[in-house]
Amino acid sequence: MHTPSDFEAKAQAAVADIEGQLREAKAQFDATTEKITRRSGRNLFAAIGIGVLLGGAFLVSLIFFKWLFILFGAGLIGFTVFELASALRFAGRDVPRVASTVVGVATVPVAFFFHVEGLWIAVIGAAVAVTLYRLVEQAIPSRRTSARDLLLDVGAGAFIQVYVTFLGGFYVALTGQDGGEWWTLAAIIIVVAADTGAYATGLAIGRHKLAPTISPGKTWEGLGGAALVALLAGVLLGLFMIGEPWWAGALLGAVLLLTGTAGDLIESLIKRDLGIKDISSWLPGHGGFLDRLDSILPSGAIAYLFFLVAH
Repeated sequence: MHTPSDFEAKAQAAVADIEGQLREAKAQFDATTEKITRRSGRNLFAAIGIGVLLGGAFLVSLIFFKWLFILFGAGLIGFTVFELASALRFAGRDVPRVASTVVGVATVPVAFFFHVEGLWIAVIGAAVAVTLYRLVEQAIPSRRTSARDLLLDVGAGAFIQVYVTFLGGFYVALTGQDGGEWWTLAAIIIVVAADTGAYATGLAIGRHKLAPTISPGKTWEGLGGAALVALLAGVLLGLFMIGEPWWAGALLGAVLLLTGTAGDLIESLIKRDLGIKDISSWLPGHGGFLDRLDSILPSGAIAYLFFLVAH
C-alpha cells in the first residue's frame, strides 16, 4: 500500500519530468527560431503574426465594409509618412513630421470619393502645405538654416508626399471605383505572392545576387520564383476575381512583378543612402511600414491603369 509520501514523491517526479520536457521543447524551439532568423535576417514567427493581423484588417476593410478602407488606408499612409519623415530627420533633413502626416492622411478621403483627379489635387496641395509650413519655420530665428539646407528640406517634404501619399493613394482611388476593391485586392495579392515566392525561393536555392550593391539579399533565383508565382496568381485572379481573360491576368502579374521589384530596390537605395537597415522597428519581424509597402506602393498606379483599360 502506498503512503501519502509515496504519492507526493511520484507527483513531484512527474511534474519535474514534464517541466524538463517543456524546457527541452522550448530550447529546441528557440534554437530553430534563431536558425531561421540568422538565415532570413528576421524573426519569421513575429513577421507572420504581424502579417496575419494586417492582412485580416485589410480584408475586412476591403470586402465587408468598403468605406472602412478609408480608415485602413489613412492609417497606413499616416504611419508610413511619419516614419519616413522621422528617418529623413535622423539623416539631417528638417522635415515637419506632424504636418506631413496630417496632410497625407487628409488626401485619403479625397482620393476615395474623387478618384485620381482628386488625388492629384490633394497631393499637390499637401506638398504645398508642407512647403509653406517649413518656410514659416524658417522665419523663426532659432529654426533658420542655410538656403541650401532649406531647399533640401522642402524637397524631402515634397518627396514624401509623392512617394508615399501619391503612390499609396492610387489604391484608395481604385477602391473608391465601382468594383475597384476587387482590383485592389488582386493587385496586392499578386505583389505579396511575388514577394513570398522570391523570399522562399531565394532562401532555399538563392545563389546568384541580383543587385548586390543595392540589396545583397536578393537573388536571380528568387526573382525567378517570384515570376512564376506572380504569373500564376495573375492568371487565377484574372479568371476568378476580376473577370479578365487569362492572358490579361498574366500580363497584370508580369507588370506588377516588375513594379514590385523596382519598388523594393528603390526603398533599398533610400535606406542605403540613409545608412539604415530598416526605416523603423514598429512592426516586429518586418521593420517598418515602408519596409512592407515598398513593393506595393508603385504597383497601385499599374493596377489603376489596368482597371481603366478594362472598363
